[in-house]
Amino acid sequence: MSTILLVEDDVTLAETLRYNLEREGHSVIMASDGVQGLDKARREHPDMVILDIMLPRLDGFSVCRILRQESDAPILMLTARQDEVDRIAGLELGADDYVAKPFSLGELLARVRAIMRRSDRQPITSREVLDAGSLRVDTGSRRAWRDGGELSLSQKEFDLLTCLIRNRGMALSRDVLLERVWGYDFLGDSRTVDVHIRWLREKVEPDPGRPIYIQTVRGVGYRFEIPTA
Repeated sequence: MSTILLVEDDVTLAETLRYNLEREGHSVIMASDGVQGLDKARREHPDMVILDIMLPRLDGFSVCRILRQESDAPILMLTARQDEVDRIAGLELGADDYVAKPFSLGELLARVRAIMRRSDRQPITSREVLDAGSLRVDTGSRRAWRDGGELSLSQKEFDLLTCLIRNRGMALSRDVLLERVWGYDFLGDSRTVDVHIRWLREKVEPDPGRPIYIQTVRGVGYRFEIPTA
């Protein structure tokens, strides 16, 4: 049974979602504002967070940004506006998926199930050490280094880097990366890949603004290259 933190100030909606999530077998923790939600996330360590954007005291964007710095728990954001800007902002801050209100209950539950299936998958356990220029990745310990210094990578950043290095020299589309890193049942936006690529470049590239490892392939996606001396 998974524990889901639901941060929603609409009491009627929150109770409806709690009832249906519990019917799906989840344990649900409730919070009605951003400050309370952040506090409960820190104390309860939920397996997943469903987070409304428009919240009292502390908005959902701020909560998402703080949570992503402290936890790898997947975040599903709820937005009352159809603006693409809101959706992109949520992805930029680290949300795993989003649903625009009004949404069907079936759609939301399907997205929750997809996110939880991805979270339940076991990481790669076979031992493999990948050397790529100044980068080294150990898939067994799930650790990575650049020039001997260990990198602090999130789960998705590690999996993305591993996928790129294993396929060095090949142009991988966003859809391919979504399937291999996030899973075939991912229901979110392909821009999730762009966001994580940018974060990854900040950690592995000597100059993120002029990447030498993770190359953009215009109109396709990304390619990993090992720079020549």
